[in-house]
Amino acid sequence: MDDLRQRFAALTTAHLADACIRAGLPVRCAPAPTRAVVPGSRLFGPAVPARHVGSVDVFLEAFEDAPEGGVLVVDNGGRLDESCVGDLVVLEARAAGLSGVVVWGLHRDTADIRAIGLPVFSLGSLPTGPLSLGPRVDGGLAEAIVGTWRIGPADLVLGDDDGVLFVPLARAGELFALAEGIRDTERRQADRIRGGEPLRQQVRFGEFLAARETDPSLTFRAHLRAGGGAIEE
Repeated sequence: MDDLRQRFAALTTAHLADACIRAGLPVRCAPAPTRAVVPGSRLFGPAVPARHVGSVDVFLEAFEDAPEGGVLVVDNGGRLDESCVGDLVVLEARAAGLSGVVVWGLHRDTADIRAIGLPVFSLGSLPTGPLSLGPRVDGGLAEAIVGTWRIGPADLVLGDDDGVLFVPLARAGELFALAEGIRDTERRQADRIRGGEPLRQQVRFGEFLAARETDPSLTFRAHLRAGGGAIEE
């Protein structure tokens, strides 16, 4: 895990999302509004799920057996009428050895969270805390729903300025290797553009247009794959 953590420092969630496509896996992103409280924050760690029903005790229970470096993934149903995570939860997460928090909902105590320094990603902030207390959810510490995705301890949480991505821990090594290859190809392409060789020339775009005239079913991705290009994947 430490090796992957170090390798992620030289990658982005975009590289890993492309790697998921290359590997034939679903690209499981938190919905687009999910953003870091502090721009530039980065997340890495196994998911520690918790389904919020109005009380902080579910988070405290999740911390009891949380792995070192885990990321608390809070499912508050994407609610925008209340916040469910504040500074005390974030402080406790840091004290428990977690590396960050993702909230499918809202946070509050923004200034204090910024001062704590633990990466927190959410849909935004609102002054009010939980507005009601519901019954405990069976399996509430086994999985969290984020958008349309079910996230559990078998998932790795990755976050940066592009958003949050969830990948299966069992496939992480493979995905990181693919992402590094994509990154390196894109860097070479960028260097060549800066050196005066347009991307259209690099990917033989004229040849693609001519081939498409003959075969209208030809896609740009198929053309890129044939030539070893990485963009769009």
